[in-house]
Amino acid sequence: MENAFTFRNRTFSSADVALVRQVIAEHPDEGRCALSRRLCLAWNWTQPNGQPKDMICRGLLLDLERKGAIRLPPMKKIPFKNPFLHRSPPEKIEIDQSPIEVPLRELSPITIHQVRRSPLEKLCNSLIEEHHYLEYAQPVGEHLKYMVFSGDRPVACIVFSSAAWHLGPRDHFIGWTPALREKNRHLLAYNTRFLILPWVRVPHLASHLLAQCLKRLSSDWQTLYSHPVHWVETFVDSERFKGTCYQAANWIFLGKTTGRGKFDQTRKPNRSIKDVYGYPLVRKFRERLSNG
Repeated sequence: MENAFTFRNRTFSSADVALVRQVIAEHPDEGRCALSRRLCLAWNWTQPNGQPKDMICRGLLLDLERKGAIRLPPMKKIPFKNPFLHRSPPEKIEIDQSPIEVPLRELSPITIHQVRRSPLEKLCNSLIEEHHYLEYAQPVGEHLKYMVFSGDRPVACIVFSSAAWHLGPRDHFIGWTPALREKNRHLLAYNTRFLILPWVRVPHLASHLLAQCLKRLSSDWQTLYSHPVHWVETFVDSERFKGTCYQAANWIFLGKTTGRGKFDQTRKPNRSIKDVYGYPLVRKFRERLSNG
């Protein structure tokens, strides 16, 4: 390969490809995972939290092999199936489902726990799988999970993950260029699941919890991933919901999706059209997101 090329927003030269060949030749007994880690170290190719972009690097190696530029060592382990596509549903965990029906001011003290990578994560996944209409889906990329308790009883689960690559209403509202979006998209979060457990009927609880969660979201993201988030967004299926809790929590209505999904090839709607809401977590969010 004589010319430079771009893979996942990083430019590689013929010298980089030569380095790949050199690393493979110098470590003939190592597997693909070890080789990709060596290359990430050589290129200082890391995530914002300092972890190597190991999976992306392996994708680069496969791409180079398909193009005939390198020859990878045989796979040491051939997976029977892709664990991300064939996950078993979360195990059902039984909890007290007796009704909670009180005014918000009379609810037992509310505590919000970030449960990602904690013993409570399995309970969070289980409750979403059983009681959310979309069920549980493993978030891709960076993500946080919150469980809300009233006393010792769970009342809600809230999940945030990495934001969509491209979202017309949001990108128009922020006003950034495609290049800046690619550079700073990690500073956005996406509210993928919001579940108030069905036996909990407390007026105004949903908007209250959204507001409380957003007060800590950026600092919690910083703790786990070594960078903040300045903006959060969500989709509301307008055929099912009115988005009242987001409106009450002062989220901004940005517009509607096209109903085509991110892998659309037909330019025709193939799913329900959703309302898009967003919320800035800092005052000068446009300046921070447009920082080149």
